[in-house]
Amino acid sequence: MFKQLFSALRRSESLDEAFAEFSQMLEHANWMFNRANDVLRREIDAADARDSLYERDKSINALVRSIRRKIVRHLTINPGMDVAACLALMSVAKDAERIGDYCKNVFEVGQFYRQDFHIARYHEPLEEMRQEVESLFSSVQEAFLNSDSSRAKEALAAAREARMKSDSIIEQLLRDDASIETHEAVAYSLLARHYKRVAAHLANIATAVGGRIEDLDFINA
Repeated sequence: MFKQLFSALRRSESLDEAFAEFSQMLEHANWMFNRANDVLRREIDAADARDSLYERDKSINALVRSIRRKIVRHLTINPGMDVAACLALMSVAKDAERIGDYCKNVFEVGQFYRQDFHIARYHEPLEEMRQEVESLFSSVQEAFLNSDSSRAKEALAAAREARMKSDSIIEQLLRDDASIETHEAVAYSLLARHYKRVAAHLANIATAVGGRIEDLDFINA
């Protein structure tokens, strides 16, 4: 889809600028994801990370508002032109904004859960999920910026695996008869859900590369 839409984005100065701002949103979200997990793994103190992480989130929010203004301005001046490109860009910008929110949620788990992760059957798949989602950022951004449908399909497959892993962790936690501290079980379940949501929003951005407008926002939650 985006091979056709990119030409529309590039011929309009406003949309071209909005496209560049979306790329900045992804970069900020990637940084937030990594920093939140640095706190979770005790590589940096939460107090030292909080202000910079929340400032990045404010930057993401400012960028999504700027993108919306540029799209409205473009459609006002050019009614009926490039509507598909505008709808797609507005949709994926919302995905990037939501990723920032989930990165804050991951940070909050690291901030408030101060114990260690003791249970390998949960900690290890969660660490695998973290690595998979971390790799997704660069894959999705590359696919989007280059309109690379093959790269987008790879990203979608990786996101699907991450989401399935989250479901498996949650199901296992609910069925687990072994003794596990409540606060540790809560931390595992929250992280599984937060990672899954980041993966889902990245997958929706990847869908914009090779899919159809009507397919956006229908990635499995």
